[in-house]
Amino acid sequence: MSSEQLGASEGQRVAAVVYNPVKVELERLKRVVGDAAREAGWGESRWYETSVEDPGQGATSKALDDGADVVIAAGGDGTVRAVAEALRDSDVPISLLPSGTGNLLARNLELSLDNLEESVWTAFTGADRRIDLGLVEIERGDRSRDRHVFLVMAGLGLDAKMIANTNDDLKKRVGWLAYVDAIARSLRGDNRIRVRFRLDDEQPASLRINTMLIGNCGLLPANILLLPEAAVDDGIFDIVALRPNGFLGWLQIWVKVVWENGILRRTAVGRKLMRGNKEVRTLRYLKGKSIVIRPETPQEFQLDGDTFGEAAAVKAWVDAQALAVKIPADKADRLPASS
Repeated sequence: MSSEQLGASEGQRVAAVVYNPVKVELERLKRVVGDAAREAGWGESRWYETSVEDPGQGATSKALDDGADVVIAAGGDGTVRAVAEALRDSDVPISLLPSGTGNLLARNLELSLDNLEESVWTAFTGADRRIDLGLVEIERGDRSRDRHVFLVMAGLGLDAKMIANTNDDLKKRVGWLAYVDAIARSLRGDNRIRVRFRLDDEQPASLRINTMLIGNCGLLPANILLLPEAAVDDGIFDIVALRPNGFLGWLQIWVKVVWENGILRRTAVGRKLMRGNKEVRTLRYLKGKSIVIRPETPQEFQLDGDTFGEAAAVKAWVDAQALAVKIPADKADRLPASS
């Protein structure tokens, strides 16, 4: 099919919009995208709807076949992850239109979360930035395996159990407050598990944990900086094992993550106050390009805030600089984040 048949004049660049119809106000979005495309001198944008059967990978592949110059992901974190998976190792950038409650990658790239016009304008006029992708291979209890990408964080254990226990209807009404209810239900009983893991080419080791998180980025909603040294383009995972023992253990984690990482670390005075602080036993930080984790029994597993069922084992590795992302042109001098 020719570009003219698809609504673009010869030589004009064209955007594809891969959208989740549940997450967007479609008529408003079409109006804003159309206005921005005309002002930027682009051709008429093409539209690809996601579905339960195709959360975005198939739609994005079709957009690439149709010659898209940028793919706009209009939906939640699941849509962004699916689009990124199809764009992996291509030269076509993804542009983010944050929707829903998470918006994890947009938060970590410090993109606008609530200005549709600004986000759309970035798709047509922004600078390209290459970032890392995380790849995971999940082994199930029946020995079957499936492979996925993630952009921000993968988690095994209590973290994923909390997400699995989140009430979707409550989340739609109150957003991230729904996780308070999920935490309360997930914390019942003993959530500690034994895991064996191998980081890069090191010798295997074991830990007793509540949660193990593999981070490509470090910032979570509510401005929680879980992995303060994580950079989205450094080719390295930042990994943390949470292993509290009772209320005092959770209190130590709260002080470390919310107070030290979230408040003190953000100012020169605060960083000076932190000097000499010892790492707490309840948090074990690691770094590496790949990790294999095998829990003693299959555990809940999540990618970028979405549950992916139970995993008997997980292998994760970094695909460095595998995805191009649009950021505002006036922020181009911030590239790359890890410098």
